Amino acid sequence: MSDQNQVARASGTFSVGGDLPVVRLGYGSMRLTGPGVWGNPRDPDEAVRVLRRAVELGVTFIDTADSYGPFVAEELIRTALHPYPADLVIATKAGLTRAGPNDWRPVGRPEYLRQQAELSLRHLAVERIDLFQLHRIDPKVPLADQIGELKLLQGEGKIHHIGLSEVSVEDIEAAQEIAPIVSVQNLYNLSNRRAEPVLSYAERHGMGFIPWFPLATGALARADGPLATMAARRGATPSQLALAWLLKHSPVMLPIPGTASVAHLEENVDAALIELSDEESDELAALA
Repeated sequence: MSDQNQVARASGTFSVGGDLPVVRLGYGSMRLTGPGVWGNPRDPDEAVRVLRRAVELGVTFIDTADSYGPFVAEELIRTALHPYPADLVIATKAGLTRAGPNDWRPVGRPEYLRQQAELSLRHLAVERIDLFQLHRIDPKVPLADQIGELKLLQGEGKIHHIGLSEVSVEDIEAAQEIAPIVSVQNLYNLSNRRAEPVLSYAERHGMGFIPWFPLATGALARADGPLATMAARRGATPSQLALAWLLKHSPVMLPIPGTASVAHLEENVDAALIELSDEESDELAALA
């Protein structure tokens, strides 16, 4: 771990919605909860330490969701960081309900989305949510009703910007007809780039792209694998190279690696200090 303070800032900045500048290497809070993203963490004190250390290291973008726990992650963020630093941007999500560990069900009824937004305001102890993301589009509810309710909440000053999660380009375009969309959060990493068309769309339109599961390197990172070999050559870990590649790959990329360990957090954040050449970036992309 580097001794430099505010290490994350080496990853550069991006302005979400044109008016919320964030350090590009952020933090995702899903892993702060119990097994199956359900209930309290095994070590709540360490969870608080992780969040505080992230901010110490220069992280200014924290991603969470009402369904993480549920509400456990949001409440931990409040416990650890409230009153919040002036430059901290907290993004939360609603649209997936929980019935138990690893059980996720989309619910996009307008009254439900409004209820969850109100609860997130309370659990985070904020007057306005910086970035409120529709966690999943509910196929049983018209998209106009789902995005329309978020637009109403925006008009009431309860949320600032609207984002989407796990969507196609067509979904984004349809949502844009109803309200401005400033970010998209899709599964994306070095070994799974099926969302490349969505990333390209985000680049063209100045939208933030938040890759979830950013460290899923799979067989690439095995001890005798090509990613591990390249990491050893750079004096880095495979996870650090995977994050460095994401940051290099697109200027709108906002990786949010999550962990419940301070040591792992520090390792992840040090990825901001790795500058890949174009040749190294191409080599990493070719591995997958």
